[in-house]
Amino acid sequence: QVQLVESGGGLVQPGGSLRLSCVVSGNKFSMYGMGWYRQAPGQQRELVATIANDGVANYREFVKGRFTISRDNAKSTVYLQMNSLEPEDTAVYYCNAPRGLGSIFSWGQGTQVTVSS
Repeated sequence: QVQLVESGGGLVQPGGSLRLSCVVSGNKFSMYGMGWYRQAPGQQRELVATIANDGVANYREFVKGRFTISRDNAKSTVYLQMNSLEPEDTAVYYCNAPRGLGSIFSWGQGTQVTVSS
C-alpha cells in the first residue's frame, strides 16, 4: 500500500517562503502524475498544482507565479516551493495522485502551513 508523507510546513510571515516535500512509498512513483492539495479550516480540500510524470506542471490561478511544483523520481518525492505567501494560503497541505475529480491513494497526514504576522 502506497503511503504519502508530507513535511516542510510551518508558521511564516506574509511574503515569506516555504518548501513542502512529499515522499511516496513504493516503486512506481515515476508512473504517476502528482498533485498538491490544500484544505483550509471549514473548507473543502482543493487542488493547487499538478505535475505530470513527464514533468509538465499546471497551477490554479490563485498560486500562479508564486508556487512551483517539482518532482525527483529518484527520490520518489514531489515538492512545492511556495513564495510570496499570503494569509489566504493558510491550510493543511497534502499530496496525492489526481485521478479525474478524485485521487488514487489514501491521504497522508498533511503538513500545516500558517501565514500570519
